[in-house]
Amino acid sequence: MDTVSGIRQVFNDAVERVKSPTPIRLRDLIRQIRAARTAAEERQVVNKECALIRSTFRDEDSVWRCRNVAKLLYIHMLGYPAHFGQLECMKLVASPRFTDKRIGYLGAMMLLDERQDVHLLLTNSLKNDLNSSTQFVVGLALCALGTIASPEMARDLAGEIERLIKSSNAYIRKKAALCAFRIITKVPDLMEIFLPATRQLLNEKNHGVLIGGVILITRMCEISHDTLHHFKKLVPNLVRILKNLIMAGYSPEHDVSGVSDPFLQVKILRLLRLLGRNDDDASEAMNDMLAQVATNTETSKNVGNAILYETVLSIMDIKSESGLRVLAVNILGRFLLNTDKNIRYVALNTLLKTVQADINAVQRHRGTIVECLKDPDVTIQKRSMELCFALLNGNNIRSIMKEMIAFIETSDSEFQAVCSSKCVIAAEKYAPNVRWHIETLLQVLRAAGNNVRDDVVASTIQLLTEVVHQHGYVVGEMWEAFRWATAQHQPLLQVTAWGVGEYGDMLLTGQATDGQSKVQEDDIVSQYEQILIGSQMSIITKEFALMSLMKLSSRLTDASALKKIQHLVNGFGCHLNVELQQRGVEFSQLFTRHDALRPALLERMPPMEARTSGSALTNGTGPAPVSTAAAAPAAATAVAQTHSSALLDLLGGMDSPSDNMGALPAAAPAAPTTNSNMDLLDLLGDIGGGGGGGGAAAAPAAVPSLAPLQLGGLAGSGAPLAATDSLFGGVMAAPAPVSAPAPPGEIPGVTVFERGPLRIDMALRRPAESPALCVITVTAANTSADTVTDFLFQAAVPKTLQLQMLPASGSVIEPSQAVTLTINVNNPSKVALRMRLRISYSQHGQPVTEQCEANSFPPAAWQ
Repeated sequence: MDTVSGIRQVFNDAVERVKSPTPIRLRDLIRQIRAARTAAEERQVVNKECALIRSTFRDEDSVWRCRNVAKLLYIHMLGYPAHFGQLECMKLVASPRFTDKRIGYLGAMMLLDERQDVHLLLTNSLKNDLNSSTQFVVGLALCALGTIASPEMARDLAGEIERLIKSSNAYIRKKAALCAFRIITKVPDLMEIFLPATRQLLNEKNHGVLIGGVILITRMCEISHDTLHHFKKLVPNLVRILKNLIMAGYSPEHDVSGVSDPFLQVKILRLLRLLGRNDDDASEAMNDMLAQVATNTETSKNVGNAILYETVLSIMDIKSESGLRVLAVNILGRFLLNTDKNIRYVALNTLLKTVQADINAVQRHRGTIVECLKDPDVTIQKRSMELCFALLNGNNIRSIMKEMIAFIETSDSEFQAVCSSKCVIAAEKYAPNVRWHIETLLQVLRAAGNNVRDDVVASTIQLLTEVVHQHGYVVGEMWEAFRWATAQHQPLLQVTAWGVGEYGDMLLTGQATDGQSKVQEDDIVSQYEQILIGSQMSIITKEFALMSLMKLSSRLTDASALKKIQHLVNGFGCHLNVELQQRGVEFSQLFTRHDALRPALLERMPPMEARTSGSALTNGTGPAPVSTAAAAPAAATAVAQTHSSALLDLLGGMDSPSDNMGALPAAAPAAPTTNSNMDLLDLLGDIGGGGGGGGAAAAPAAVPSLAPLQLGGLAGSGAPLAATDSLFGGVMAAPAPVSAPAPPGEIPGVTVFERGPLRIDMALRRPAESPALCVITVTAANTSADTVTDFLFQAAVPKTLQLQMLPASGSVIEPSQAVTLTINVNNPSKVALRMRLRISYSQHGQPVTEQCEANSFPPAAWQ
C-alpha cells in the first residue's frame, strides 16, 4: 500500500506541474522577444506570456509572483498594457522578503500614479517600511514615496519623513531629504515642519546628504518668498562650502575629470543665485567667490564648462560688480569659440538673455557672433541672428546690416522672412541717411526674393512717400530694379512698380539722378507688359502693376504708348480673377466715359501718415521710434472723410445701418453719388479694411485685394470721394490727420479682448478742443512664446457714432511685443460708447478669427 500511495503522490505532483508550469525567466523572455523578426511575432510572444502571467496571478499562493511581475514590468517598458499587475505589486510590497519588496516597489513606481486611487493602498505598507530596522527597506519606501506621493499621501507621511531627516544614518537622511522635496512640491503648506531639520543638512560631511539638503533648500526658496529671506543668512555657509570644493576638494571619490564634485558645485551656485537676487548684502558676500570659481575652473572638460555656465548665470542674476559681469561675458565669448555645437548654442542663448545687462561687454564679441551666422546648425543660426539684431546701434548698423543681408541670401526661407522684417525695423531705427535706408531696403528685397512678409513691402512704400526730396533718386533705383527683377522677386516687383507708377514722369524728363538718362515711354510700357502677361506672376503683383500702369497713363504723353496701355487694361476685362477683371472693367471706363476724371484721380499719392513700429528687433528690445513723415497736403486733408461703420443686427442686435447715410462732398457731374459708409459686412469681407476696419499693416499692401488701389493717388487727387467710392467699390479714403495720443491715465483704460496669444487694451482720451471726439489707442500684445502673423483688427460702431481708424503699426507681433493703432470716434450725441470687434491672426500657420463686443468703457469716454 505504501508503494501505491507513493506512486499516486508522484502522479499527483506531475499533474500539478502540468497544470502550473514553471514560468520562464526574464532573460529567456527578453531573448524570445528580441528573436522576433516582425512586430506581429513580437505581439504574439508578448500576448502569450501575458496570458500565462494572468493565469498564474489567479493562484493566490503563487511562488512565481516576483518573477512574473519583473517580466510584466519589461513588457510595460515595451509599451504593452500591464495595468492588471497593479494589485500583484501591492502583494509584493507587503511581503516580508526584501527581493519581493524591491520588485513590488519598482512595479508600484512604474504602474501607479496619483491619478489612480489604488495607489492609496500603499500608504500603510509605506508607513510600516519607513519604520523598518533595515535601512535598505526604508530606502525603498522613501524612493517610492518620492516618486508617486499624492497630496493625501504626503500629508499622512510627512511626519515620518521629518523624523527620518534627523536619522543618524546618512543613507536614510539623503533619501529622506529628496522625499521631502516631493512632499513640499505637492503640499507647500507642509514646508514649515521641515525647516528646523533642513538647516542642519548644510553642516553635513556626507556628500549625498549635503547635495540633497541644497536641493531641498533651493525648492523651498522657489516656493516661498518668506523662506527665501529665512535662508539668506546661510549665504556665508554656502560660500565656505564652495570655497572648500575649489581649493581643497570634497573627496577623491567625487572627482570628475579633475573637477571636484561638479554636481554639488552646480547645485550650490543655483541656490546662491536665488539668495543673491535683488539683495546687495548677499551679492557682496558671494562676489569674490564667484570670481574665484570663474577663474580657477578647468575649461578643457564639459564638467568645467557646466560650472562656468552656472557661474555666469549667477553673476548676471545677482547685483554683481561691473568687472565681474565683464568676466562673465568673456566666458561666454570663449564658449562661442568651442567646437561643441551645444556649448556654442548655450553661449548664444545666454548672451541673448544678458545683452541688456551689459551690452558694451557683449559688443566686444560681435565678430564671433557674426561668424556663428555661417554655422550649418539652424538653431545656432537663429540665436546668432537674434543676438546680432540685439547688438544693433547707430555705430555698427552698416557693418551688421551688410552681414545680415549676406545671411539672408544664403539662409532658408523661414529665416529670410523673419530676418528681412527685422532688417526693415533696424534700418528704420538706425539709418544714417535716407539714401542708405532706401538702398538697404532694396537689397533686403533682392536677397529675400519671394520670402518677404507684407510688412517689408509696406514699410518700403511708406519710406518712398516720405522722402519727398529724393524722389528723383528713388525712381532711378526703382527703374533699374524693375528691369532685372523676375518672378522670384515679386515683392521687389511690387515695390518698384509702385515707385515707377508714382514718379515715372521723372524718368521721361531726365530728373532721375545718378546719371540716369531719359527712358522711352515704349520701353516702360513694354516692361509692364511682360509682368502683366507673365504666367508666373502672382495676382497681387499683377494688381500692383495694373494700378501702376494706370498711374503712368496720366503722366505719359506719347499716343502710341497710351493706346498700348488702354489695350492692356481692356484685356483684363475678361480675366478669370474677379478682382483683376473688376479693375480691368473700371479702369477701361477711365479711358472712355470718365476720361475727365483720370488725371485728377491718378495724381501722386501724398506722404502717408507717420507710423509707430510695433515690432521689436529681439524679444528684449523696445519698439522702434516713430518715423518722421511729412504732413499730408491740404488736398488730401480736404478729401479725407471720417467713415461711419454701423453694426449689423446679425452681429449684435444694434441699430440697423440702412438709414445711416453719411453726407458726402459734391461729386463730379459724371459720377454717381454714393455713401462713404462701410458696413461691417463689407468691412469683414474680401474688400479688406474700410472706414471701420483697421488693417494691421502700416502700408496698404497688407490687404492683397485692395493693395494696388490704395497705392494710387486717390487720397491726394482732390477728386470727390463719392466718385472714387462708386468707381472702385468702396476704396478706403485717406485718414484725416489726428493729434498724437496723450499719455494714458486721463480716462481709465480697458482690456477688451484676452484670448489665446493676444491681449488687446484700449487707452482713451478726449481732446479739450474737440469735446465730441474720443481718441482710442489700441494696443495688441502677444502674451505667448510664439510669433503672431497676419494680424488684422477691425471695428464697427452704432449708426449714431462716427468711426475713423488709422493703419496699425504692423501685422507681425513678436513674443512679448505689441502693435498699436489709433481709433477716432466722433460722438456728437454723447451716447454710451460700444463697439463690435473682429480680430484675425495666424499662429503656427493656422488662421484664427475672433469676434467680441466692447461695451465696458468708462462714462468719461462720452459724457
